[in-house]
Amino acid sequence: MELKDTIELMTSEDYKERFKAEYWQAKIRYDKLDAMTVKYEANTLTFTPKCSLELLKEQKKYLGNYIRTLKIRAEIEGIEL
Repeated sequence: MELKDTIELMTSEDYKERFKAEYWQAKIRYDKLDAMTVKYEANTLTFTPKCSLELLKEQKKYLGNYIRTLKIRAEIEGIEL
């Protein structure tokens, strides 16, 4: 799934569908950031980031916590992700 695949969910009248879009958008971003930090640590990135690896890892940590919170809320509200 790519970000563009979440447009229909994001524009839905149903809050559960919008919630799914929010989850998938965060997950897509997390997975891309994770792949980038792995390559950063392995020195295989094809570009030089302007920010530090530590900052990117901190961002990844908070994004991961956000995704976990969304999963818990989905479980409580009966939203199948």
